[in-house]
Amino acid sequence: MAGAGADGERRIGVAMDYSDSAKKALEWTVDNLLRHGDTLVVVHVLHHGGEEAKHTLWAKSGSPLIPLSEFREPEVMKNYGVKADAEVLDMIDTAARQKQLKVVAKLYWGDAREKLCDGVEELKIDSLVMGSRGLGPIQRILMGSVTNYVLSHAPCPVTVVKGK
Repeated sequence: MAGAGADGERRIGVAMDYSDSAKKALEWTVDNLLRHGDTLVVVHVLHHGGEEAKHTLWAKSGSPLIPLSEFREPEVMKNYGVKADAEVLDMIDTAARQKQLKVVAKLYWGDAREKLCDGVEELKIDSLVMGSRGLGPIQRILMGSVTNYVLSHAPCPVTVVKGK
């Protein structure tokens, strides 16, 4: 399983887009992977949109690391163009308390496939968990699967949690 960083702390990433499959991946991570004292890194990739000019500064590097205390503030997240999700926050809060986790979030803008892989490398994530949207084979061919790309290119173990 995931190795530990130089300081002995494991950094477990969860790809989060607030879909049902991403919530399942978070739930699975909390139940099966996170251990006492780990760092949970919530990695969120937003598509470029109307807010683009505001985030030009972070287009390459992504947002600064966002601690849980700010991540749970709807007003702070609104500034990043993210709507707070009570279910996700509740899961993270509970896990953070029970397992004494350090929790940080990182936002990227652009292509989810590339940005998730960049994030794994930049944030020194030991293991990444992501949900699978369950596209059919034709949709996957036409749209390209974020999951397939990340499985092939991420420099760490990747666990894919299926929705059902």
